[in-house]
Amino acid sequence: MTAEKVDITIIGGGPTGLYGLFYAGMRGVSARVIDVLPELGGQLTALYPEKDVYDVAGFPRVLAKDLARDLVTQAMQFEADVCLEERVIELNPGDDGFDLRTDEGVRPTGTVVIAGGKGAFKSRTLAVPGWDELWRKGIATHVKDPESLRGRRVLIVGGGDSAFDWSWALRDIAGELTHIHRSDRFRAHERTVEQVMGATERGQIELLTFQAVQEIHGDERVEAVTIAHTKTKETRRLEVDEVLALIGFVPNIGPIAEWGLDLEGNAIRVDTRMRTNIPGVYAAGDIATYEGKLELISTGFGEAAIAVNNAVHYLDPSAKVDPGHSTSSKAFK
Repeated sequence: MTAEKVDITIIGGGPTGLYGLFYAGMRGVSARVIDVLPELGGQLTALYPEKDVYDVAGFPRVLAKDLARDLVTQAMQFEADVCLEERVIELNPGDDGFDLRTDEGVRPTGTVVIAGGKGAFKSRTLAVPGWDELWRKGIATHVKDPESLRGRRVLIVGGGDSAFDWSWALRDIAGELTHIHRSDRFRAHERTVEQVMGATERGQIELLTFQAVQEIHGDERVEAVTIAHTKTKETRRLEVDEVLALIGFVPNIGPIAEWGLDLEGNAIRVDTRMRTNIPGVYAAGDIATYEGKLELISTGFGEAAIAVNNAVHYLDPSAKVDPGHSTSSKAFK
C-alpha cells in the first residue's frame, strides 16, 4: 500500500504528537500521524488513564484520559490521516521528502516530526509459571476500565507510581485488594504511599512487603497466585480474580535508532528549532534532547509548535516560522 503524500508526518500519537497535529492543521498543511498503539493519546490512555495530571496550563487538575480526549478533539479539527497499530520501519530520504516505510506499506511525506515519547514501550512482565498461559485471562499490565474490576479480588504487583496510584484508585472498587512489593522501599510519590498506607490501616487494602509472585494458577482464567517472601522464602496462596503487574516498562526507540540520527542514549539530539541532523526531520517531546531539557508534557507542547512551524518553513521558505496568534488565524475563520 502506498498512501497519498502529506506535508508533515508525525510519528507518535501522544500529547506532543497530537499538539503537533493541531499546529499542522492551523498552518494549513496536510498531516498524518502514525502510532503503534490502537488508540491516540499515548501513555495518557495506555498506562495511566485514571491518573490526575496537575501541571498542564489551564487545568488545575485533569484526568489523563480526559486530557487525551480533548487533545484528540483539538487535533482532529482539521483533516488529518490517522494510522494506528502501525510501526515506522525505514525513513528512506528522497529528492522530494521521504518515503516512510511502515509494516503496512509506504507513507510518503515532505517532512517528519518524531514525537514518540521514549519510543515504543513494552510493559515488563513476570517470569513465573502461569503468566503466558493466563495472559489477558485475568492478567494485565495496565488498567483501561476500572469498572471492569468492580467487586473483583485484585492483586497489584509493584512499588512505583503506577502501582500505588491504582492501589489508591481501586480501593473502593475492588471487592478485595491486595498490593505486594518485593521490598519495603517504594519508588512512588511519597504522598501516594501515605494515602495507601492510610487505606491499609483502615482495612481497605492489604499491603504486603518483601513478597513476590511465584506462580499464577488457573484453568481458563486466573484463580489464585502463590507468593513467596523474598527473604524467608515462605510461601502463601492467595485466591484472586485479577493480577495487575504494574512494574514499569522498557522503552525502545526501535528502528529509529538505525536512521542515522544523532542520538544520546534513547533520545534524539535537536537544536533550538527542534531540527535533527537530517534536514527535514524534527523531534519533539521526551524523545528529543538538548541542554537544559525538561521531560514534561507542557515542554512537549512548546517543542511540537516549534518543530511543526519550522517544518512548514522548510517546506515553503516563503512561509513565516512565526504562526502569529491563533485568534487571528485564518484556520478558524
